[in-house]
Amino acid sequence: MSQRQVLQVFEQYQRARTQFVQTVAELATRPQNIETLQNAGVMSLLRPLLLDVVPTIQQTSALALGRLANYNDDLAEAVVKGDILPQLVYSLAEQNRFYKKAAAFVLRAVAKHSPQLAQAVVDCGAVDALVVCLEDFDPGVKEAAAWALGYVARHNAELSQAVVDAGAVPLLVLCIQEPEVALKRIAASALSDLSKHSPELAQTVVDAGAIAHLAQMILSPDAKLKRQVLSALSQISKHSVDLAEMVVEAEIFPVVLTCLKDPDEYVRKNSATLIREISRHTPELSQLIVNAGGVAAVIDCIGNSMGNVRLPGVMMLGYVAAHSENLAMAVIISKGVPQLAICLSEEGEDHIKAAAAWSLGQIGRHTPEHARAVAVANVLPKLLSLYMDTESSEDLQVKAKKALKNILQKCTHLPALEPLLHDAPPNILKHVVGQFSKLLLGRFLLSALSPTSFHLHGLHSLPP
Repeated sequence: MSQRQVLQVFEQYQRARTQFVQTVAELATRPQNIETLQNAGVMSLLRPLLLDVVPTIQQTSALALGRLANYNDDLAEAVVKGDILPQLVYSLAEQNRFYKKAAAFVLRAVAKHSPQLAQAVVDCGAVDALVVCLEDFDPGVKEAAAWALGYVARHNAELSQAVVDAGAVPLLVLCIQEPEVALKRIAASALSDLSKHSPELAQTVVDAGAIAHLAQMILSPDAKLKRQVLSALSQISKHSVDLAEMVVEAEIFPVVLTCLKDPDEYVRKNSATLIREISRHTPELSQLIVNAGGVAAVIDCIGNSMGNVRLPGVMMLGYVAAHSENLAMAVIISKGVPQLAICLSEEGEDHIKAAAAWSLGQIGRHTPEHARAVAVANVLPKLLSLYMDTESSEDLQVKAKKALKNILQKCTHLPALEPLLHDAPPNILKHVVGQFSKLLLGRFLLSALSPTSFHLHGLHSLPP
């Protein structure tokens, strides 16, 4: 056999391996093929190809494994049990940029499913290797590494701490300053995932100087980047007054209010969420938002949205109103009550109705004037109906009942109370009757103590 014939055997073998991994990678993009591939033992066939002498075969086999692991936790578990992760971690340090991206994709696909699988990624030393990739010259490698680190961090505080301890945060902050928009998005998303679990983790992100850079990107023309930036600032703000104040000091108002009018519904939702997280902490922060025109802007956003996009804005109005009479009156003056009443009637999801009921209760609980503003919007019969409806969720029934009680205890507007006399069950009726008795007794006393009444009843002759 000639030398050429011998080499042809190897060439055919290489072509066969190449065709195999490319075909498997393509088949793995379609869910209907996954079970068949798994039953055919695809994992054990792909594993040795990660060590193939041909770089494209290595990269494509890693891509195929990533697509399989991404599909469900069983396949991700198979990657872990197949002892594939250590090889991927080794390759992150040794191989070219194409392989690094594919290897980071596999690690991300495994980590996303559960804390246990993410812990397996940590245990094999992948986090340190991924952090090194954040310093790679290639933006695609940085993006793939940031994405994988974010998927590890999102599960719980312990996994986030592992990412922090590996030194990821300062490098992620550098990544959000890179010119590539895709890299900015993923880095901002990873910072959001790191910040959400505890004040300490959020403080680590803040200490790395993230807030100023995130705040500068609020008006980015890229909607997906704005989503992630607003999410990261929300996750930082939610933990404490100090952290919320640091976000506010980055001069996000009134700039962030423009995002409430964004065509992208997730930008609107995340913007309202950020405003909600800031407003809930103190009356002073709520007042700052009111002064910036935030309440009116959120009410407009609620009116122009539907479903879960409305939810953070609805809750924000409740948080603002809960702080004080003046802030609740600011919500009323901005016409927040009619908008909440619309949510109570229009929305199909019980958790959104429950949030609207809670917010209306916070507005109406302060004084008779506040209660009247809520009552004249015809909210009381609707709250009663939701409370009595057996198909309402337990949470909705509880919140509707509490809101009714809060409003009724202050309500002195008799026309709004009268319809409840016929339909209310005893536990609600007692509050309605209580208000009637107080009002009627008050009127009787006023009548009895008038000068005419004194004379008619001979009260003028009583000793002092």
